[in-house]
Amino acid sequence: MMNKIIEYINPKGLEFHYKNNKLNIINYDKIVYLENDKIILLKDDKTITIKGDNLSLLKLLENEILIDGIIKQIDL
Repeated sequence: MMNKIIEYINPKGLEFHYKNNKLNIINYDKIVYLENDKIILLKDDKTITIKGDNLSLLKLLENEILIDGIIKQIDL
């Protein structure tokens, strides 16, 4: 039971939230590539590729990123 409480308070899994042309990604490890048409992130040994137009960062925290722009594709 304690593990479930800890996981709820401090989740380790990758999370995506999309609303109004904004993509919030939680629990990524590293930004590998950053341009206005493509952003590549790492989580463990997996890559997350976000493709679109006019992509920009609205929020950048240790393990959370908020991307704005016209998001056309997300590859895991």
